Amino acid sequence: MQVEIIWSSVLTAALGLLVWTVRSYIEEQKRLQILLNRTREEMAKEYVTKAEVNHDMSRLMDRLDALDAKIDRLIEGR
Repeated sequence: MQVEIIWSSVLTAALGLLVWTVRSYIEEQKRLQILLNRTREEMAKEYVTKAEVNHDMSRLMDRLDALDAKIDRLIEGR
């Protein structure tokens, strides 16, 4: 009878420890998922896509080409 009580106590403690450990891992996974989602949101605010960079570079190059043409005309006029 005494051995059964000890064995039940050991199994209960082991199962309790296992459940507590699994619960901790699940909570940590949820926390990391929330942090990852926040990071994705913040990156969208601070960084641009390749399409946006290409569009902005295209506009910049067009402006530089126009400025270059104006400088060439100014030099040729002298």
